[in-house]
Amino acid sequence: MIDTIDITNVLFLDIETVGGHRSYDDLSDDFKKLWKIKTKSVIKKYNEPVTEEEAIANYDKAGIFAEFGKIVCISVGIVVRDTETQTLNVRLKSFADHDEKKLLQDFADLITNYYWNVNKHFMCGHNLKEFDIPFICRRMLIHQMPLPRPLNISGAKPWETKHLLDTMLMWRFGDYKNFTALKLLCACFGIPSPKDDIDGSEVGRVYWEEDDLERIAVYCEKDVLAVVQLLLRYKRQPLLEGSQIIYIGR
Repeated sequence: MIDTIDITNVLFLDIETVGGHRSYDDLSDDFKKLWKIKTKSVIKKYNEPVTEEEAIANYDKAGIFAEFGKIVCISVGIVVRDTETQTLNVRLKSFADHDEKKLLQDFADLITNYYWNVNKHFMCGHNLKEFDIPFICRRMLIHQMPLPRPLNISGAKPWETKHLLDTMLMWRFGDYKNFTALKLLCACFGIPSPKDDIDGSEVGRVYWEEDDLERIAVYCEKDVLAVVQLLLRYKRQPLLEGSQIIYIGR
């Protein structure tokens, strides 16, 4: 199947998420109680109550849950083929904003205008089906936003989500025992690591303490580029280099 995919019909994406509030203390009383319940599964403490100290200490993990976190950046990439030389170029762009609803709307408009046809267009990411897409859909519903057709997949059958390409699932070849990190696959395929500045565990600190959305967007775009390169390797094609990589907006 990979060989039959026209990479110019693929929208590559990655998201960065943080806790919905700066700290546990900023939560409402109801959400403090709910976070304590969620912390049970985070620290695997099922048989006794979670203490206030444990809830506070683990609030840095709130960003991985759509109910407690928010999206601060969605980076996308598209591959374009030069009609004369047949050379491939990738164009990278980020929707990064403190206003989550605005960045979600900008992303939804992109899909609706250019990637609406699930029989032609694809969306691709690493662990896309388990994290990025569900997180985006849940946050859109929380904001009472309509889901673009390619994202309206709640209850969909596997053959109805073929437009969602997950490079992690592709690597499994039916083996569901392990999670394989993007960084590891980059090393295996000789792709420059996207984790040369910060990693996912530091995004919350960079957002809440440094207020540096630009740094987060740069990191997120590196992940998107890595996924583009990985899919090219899956298709046994050369990596993109230098002038073939174009950053829109910076």
